[in-house]
Amino acid sequence: MSQSILVGKGEHELRLLAAMANRHGLIAGATGTGKTVTLRVLAEGLSRLGVSTFIPDVKGDLAGVCLPGEENPKFVARAQELGVPDFNWQAAPVTFWDVFGVAGHPVRTTISEMGPLLLSRLLDLNDTQTGVLNVVFKAADEQGLLLLDLKDLQAMVRHVSENAKQYSAQYGNVSPASAAAIQRALLALAEQGAEQFFGEPSLLISDLMRTDAEGRGMVNILAADKLLTSPKLYSTFLLWMLAELFEQLPEVGDLPQPKLVFFFDEAHLLFDEASKVVVDKIEQLVRLIRSKGVGVVFVTQNPLDVPDAVLGQLGNRVQHALRAFTPRDQKAVRAAAETFRNDRSLDVAGILTQLAVGEALVSFLDEHGSPVPVERGKIAPPASRLGPISDSQRRQIISASPLGVRYATAIDRESAYEMLKARAASELDEEEEDDSGVTPRRGTRKSTRSAQTSRPRKSTRATPIEAMATSAARSLGTQIGGKVGRGLLGMLTGLFFSRDK
Repeated sequence: MSQSILVGKGEHELRLLAAMANRHGLIAGATGTGKTVTLRVLAEGLSRLGVSTFIPDVKGDLAGVCLPGEENPKFVARAQELGVPDFNWQAAPVTFWDVFGVAGHPVRTTISEMGPLLLSRLLDLNDTQTGVLNVVFKAADEQGLLLLDLKDLQAMVRHVSENAKQYSAQYGNVSPASAAAIQRALLALAEQGAEQFFGEPSLLISDLMRTDAEGRGMVNILAADKLLTSPKLYSTFLLWMLAELFEQLPEVGDLPQPKLVFFFDEAHLLFDEASKVVVDKIEQLVRLIRSKGVGVVFVTQNPLDVPDAVLGQLGNRVQHALRAFTPRDQKAVRAAAETFRNDRSLDVAGILTQLAVGEALVSFLDEHGSPVPVERGKIAPPASRLGPISDSQRRQIISASPLGVRYATAIDRESAYEMLKARAASELDEEEEDDSGVTPRRGTRKSTRSAQTSRPRKSTRATPIEAMATSAARSLGTQIGGKVGRGLLGMLTGLFFSRDK
């Protein structure tokens, strides 16, 4: 029999088969009905099987997974009622992450890795401004100017704006007004802490899929309480994470269990104001990432928050109670009821409004990938501590993590900002020489390439092999993200140009 996770029990045990965990899922229900407990039970069970998880902690109450649960008579009684074998309080191995580097290891990516498409959504640019941003990336790539952090992008936008006439001749109209709008948006983004997010060392996807000495999968918890105050940053960041997983992981087909399960809490933020093109591309991503060994679980209050095209890809369902106070609520109840496979013995729509806290309607996929008939059941108790942890406990776990050495210190290597600054200094020296007729001091003259004017031109790298060797030496082994049409983000061309205004 394949490995499984006991999630709850009704007339029968409600088990999620490990082999079906990458077929994606949905945890839905009104506030206070038990979604977070269900999420914890799944994360703990996956960890025991050796499967890593990535979970945004939007309320700060998931951190307790790192500590064993405290004596709770209700949970003990529930475990006995459900017949949970060998129930005991147990912590899970946890790695804390934080985009802002305060409540966990810093999560960084480079400007090039994020790419112009996601950045344009993040900056809320219109079509014209997005076009100028694409010119900025194209010009940086052709001139070998690395876009790593925020000041690199700001310097490159300024450079393109100052030479708008030359760039317009090659790429089409480059409006200084659009460049100025991009600069203002970058300034606003910097004030939200983006300077800490963009840079190196970049997050290695492999660091999310570690196991501890006992073979348990790592529970990666992203501190998202502050991040959630910027909904567009939150949703864009998680979408970037999914894109990186798709880009970097190899095709593996159907595995006995997934490599990673990605929980997307507050999932409605991903789809708010999204155009049909955006939804279609997200559906495509969700469908294709399964073959990479990654499962995605959307967590939201209302199943109507997830578009039908994506909802149809979610085979594993845990539906907690819904309220039916408004016409939209009543529609949600009917829609949720219709998505379950029902053997006609349950009044699903009626039960959805009567479920108690800790109860849910559950339907998982069987070993053949078919949904089993929906069943009402009680959710199993988690073994870890409910609620948040103290700052000192969090710091202790962060300091004990072996990843601290890799991510604690930011790296600021030579990139577009420094290169453009050196180019400007070289051109100033040449101007002074022309005016005075005196040769500058030895060493003040830059290389011929650095001293060239800022007109757009093709890359002068001799061959791809030589370019790769030069890049590898300069980055000390890290891979240059020169091309902006990367992997899935290239496949998502036009993703954000069609969003609703």
